[in-house]
Amino acid sequence: MKVGVPKEIKTHEYRVGLTPGAVREYVSAGHDVAVETNAGAGIGATDDNYRKAGATILGSGREVFASSEMIVKVKEPQPSEWEQLRESQILFTYLHLAPDPEQAKGLLRSGCTAIAYETVTDAHGGLPLLAPMSEVAGRLAIEAAGAALKRDAGGRGLLIGGVPGVPPAQIVVIGGGVVGTHAARMAVGLGASVTIVDRSIPRLRELDELFGGRVHTRFSTIDTVEEEVFAADVVVGAVLVPGAGAPKLVSRGMLSGMRKGSVIVDVAIDQGGCFETSHATTHADPTYEVDGVIHYCVANMPGAVPLTSSHALNNATLPFGLALAKKGFSAVLENPHLRAGLNVYRGRLTHRAVAESLGLPFSAIEQAGI
Repeated sequence: MKVGVPKEIKTHEYRVGLTPGAVREYVSAGHDVAVETNAGAGIGATDDNYRKAGATILGSGREVFASSEMIVKVKEPQPSEWEQLRESQILFTYLHLAPDPEQAKGLLRSGCTAIAYETVTDAHGGLPLLAPMSEVAGRLAIEAAGAALKRDAGGRGLLIGGVPGVPPAQIVVIGGGVVGTHAARMAVGLGASVTIVDRSIPRLRELDELFGGRVHTRFSTIDTVEEEVFAADVVVGAVLVPGAGAPKLVSRGMLSGMRKGSVIVDVAIDQGGCFETSHATTHADPTYEVDGVIHYCVANMPGAVPLTSSHALNNATLPFGLALAKKGFSAVLENPHLRAGLNVYRGRLTHRAVAESLGLPFSAIEQAGI
């Protein structure tokens, strides 16, 4: 198969869909790989590195889209990219369609087959292609919170870990999944006082055992969320409903009860955010303030550490990508986990949660004429 890797064009996105090592795997399996010039610059991978791995270097993203049967990216296609997609192509990348109706309509119009990393599943019910970026984002959330808490950034002027004789920051993590667990790990490591709020009692038990009592766990109710948010210096939104828009768990009204200069980090912003006052920001302008509360809502947080992120992502996506390159769409029909990743097929939405979030018709792949 002819596999294409365009350079990411989202603001301050430095990751790359395939590393040179991954390209070598594709080429060794008999596939042709075309990489846009400088696509790997953000991770220090030169065009020569890609040539040595067996790739062909093309001068523009347009050439990559035009010559490839499968496009492998990191972030969702931007308008200039979805206009280049066509019916015969497979797109394999993060999509996050639930809060993005324009992208969804663009992909539907293109007629392409779009498989979203974030809804591919595994045998344990996990999301193996979302997990590595969730790990990165969870850890970065605490770094971002620490920066935003500084007085010159508009924060309270608080050190996360405190010092002897001065208490540490109170950090509340809403959601005990992969993002929440890694955010808590970083916060505990810095010496913060950490509470994790989740709706799953079994998960709260697991977290209590995992952290050996070093974090507080609370069952999520409206009262609990309100109490913890009001007492917090940092609130990390780490809620995920696979494929669907994130639920709004912290209302605008709650902000008035929060400490001035406290910080919200909404890691769920890719799926619309779990704070009512959240809107997506970029690494170029990452924060804004509402009612005295600093909001950090960067929609591609792992893009800030592209070397770590690209390799972690490629480790996870490689076997799925190779299966698609070998068998094309047949791999989706044969593999239930890739099938779960199918969001768009030839003008139809084929993921129920995505369709319901967008208020658009859902078509099971059987109904889509496959």
